[in-house]
Amino acid sequence: MGAMSDPDALRLLGLLSAPDRLRALSALVLGARTGEEVAARTGMPARDALAALERLERGGVAVREEGEWLPRPEALREAVARAAESRAARVEEPAAEGAGREEAKVLRSFLREGRIVALPVQRAKRMVVLDHVARAFEPGVRYSEPEVNAVLRAFHSDHASLRRALVDEGFLDRDSARYWRCGGTVDV
Repeated sequence: MGAMSDPDALRLLGLLSAPDRLRALSALVLGARTGEEVAARTGMPARDALAALERLERGGVAVREEGEWLPRPEALREAVARAAESRAARVEEPAAEGAGREEAKVLRSFLREGRIVALPVQRAKRMVVLDHVARAFEPGVRYSEPEVNAVLRAFHSDHASLRRALVDEGFLDRDSARYWRCGGTVDV
């Protein structure tokens, strides 16, 4: 695995890989508060919207309070931060030398709590940051654009620029409807 090897981060990515759950969470983030509102905003049948909301609640990214559904985006940020800390700790282990230490230094400079504070201008440093992000995608798995955007939002608010940089630098490739990881470091 990569930066997202933290079990919580992987569990959350799996949770949001289902289109119905991703749409339901998006509707909550955009202000829907009832199952009916989620169904109306997503075009899903009410039964499917409720099932997606209940699954999001079990996964910890939504909560039902006083008859309303509320998103918990902080659960995603916390999982990404834990995964980034875990990754940084592995990179900084005493056995890590040379390039591993330089990579950790770059990541410490450009990431805070697992989120990119600025994409480096210098290409070598930008490649380290993009490689770190690319590890959130499993090699061999095809992702829809909304799935890619959901993962990238955990790293940076400008997910479109980040997605474009990953494609331009050869970490992700795409066809008309899907993205897949085609480059970067693979942890074994």
